Order: sequence, then structure tokens, then C-alpha cells
Amino acid sequence: MPAKLSVNLNAIAMLRNRRDLPWPDLARFGRIALAAGASGLTVHPRPDQRHIRFSDLPVLRALIDDEFPEAEFNIEGYPTEEFLALCEATEPEQVTLVPDDPSQATSDHGWDFAGQQDFLKNVVGRLKGKGMRVSLFADGDGNAEAMALAAQTGADRVELYTGPYGGCYDDPERAAKEIDLLGRTADAAIAHGLAVNAGHDLTVANLPPLARRIPQLAEVSIGHGLTADALEYGMAETVRRFRHACGQKV
Repeated sequence: MPAKLSVNLNAIAMLRNRRDLPWPDLARFGRIALAAGASGLTVHPRPDQRHIRFSDLPVLRALIDDEFPEAEFNIEGYPTEEFLALCEATEPEQVTLVPDDPSQATSDHGWDFAGQQDFLKNVVGRLKGKGMRVSLFADGDGNAEAMALAAQTGADRVELYTGPYGGCYDDPERAAKEIDLLGRTADAAIAHGLAVNAGHDLTVANLPPLARRIPQLAEVSIGHGLTADALEYGMAETVRRFRHACGQKV
């Protein structure tokens, strides 16, 4: 099965927040994306609410429940008590846990699965006890032992950090090396019973080679590149282009 596409709305929310105005409307763009065949929506509510606001969560939850009940809501973030309470109130189908410092501009590294094993086990157990699927942000560096430790947390999936691969847009030789590392990481994760997601700096151009190397890829979460393309092609056509890049029939 081709990877599913979850549209990350952070960049659209950041544009909205430049002015004290209600546009661009996140629910409107989420609706367009889902109507064009996206399988879900992703948000990352940071403590400073610099893009996604806490008040956006019930609005997007209602959009999916009322109009697109087959779609999924994915909330990602560092598991503070405040974040976990937001997840428990919103009940997303998936929670993606990232090891971000609140001051970071964006997610840029995976979990230290050895050093934070007990912490992650407790958080994963709490969320899964509420019926949410849990994915852990992971470096795609080919470390098989890290995937074994990730599986021991009880998580359902890992999301491979593809930032280094995305940064190779003008260096095919380095891109091939990064794909090999990501593929080896995915192989190890799957061998330990974890499903594999991916996200960060993925584009229409670099998605197909990644999907060919990881045919079991379950889901990609894409925001920045998709939003940039939407300025040129419109949201609906951009979603179709990214779905095609995932290998979906469009």
C-alpha cells in the first residue's frame, strides 16, 4: 500500500498569526486538503502557540469528525503535562512525540531511546491507554539498536526524521547515502514490529525515491514544502501532486 499523506498545517497557521485576523482559515484549508484525498491533518501546538493555537485543536477535530470521519488527526509535540492534557482532550488518532526544546524553530533530531527509555515508556503507556496510536520521532541514521529500544517503549510507530535527506536537494550523491541510512533504519524498525512514518523537508521530487526504498512506509507528514507548492498550484492540486509522489493512484 502506498504511504498515506497527512497535511501539516503549521505553516498556514504561522501565516495567519502574522496579523490579528482570521485568515488564512485553517479549517478551510484542512477541508480542501482532505477533500483532495489527504488521509489526515497534522499539527504541532508549541507552548508559545507561534503557529498552531490551542484553540485550533477542537475546530480541526470537529472538521474531521463531522465531514471526514475516515481521516485521522495527528498531534505532535514534546510530552509536557500541558501537551498530554491537550491530546487527552482532543483524542487524536495518532500522537507523534518529538524531543524538541520549546525554543527550537522546528524538530531537528530524534529521541535518545537509551537515555529516555523509562520516560518514554510512561508517556507511551498513558497515551495508548486512552486509545491513541503513538509514534516516536527517530533519527534515520541506520542505528538498528535504537529501533530495538524504540520498540521496547511500547510505541506503535517511529517517524523517521528526513531533514538531512531533504537538505540534499542539490547533491544527488549525498541524497543516495541518506536514503540508504533511512532505509536501513526503516528495515530495523519493521523487524522489531514498528510501523514507519516519515517527515521533514519532503517534496514532490524527493518522495518517490524514498517510497521506493521503503515500500512499507505507512505515512508521510508534510507541511513546509506542501504549503510552498500550494502558493503555486493551489492546495487541492498540491495535495494530488504529493499523493501521486507517494505512489497513490490519483
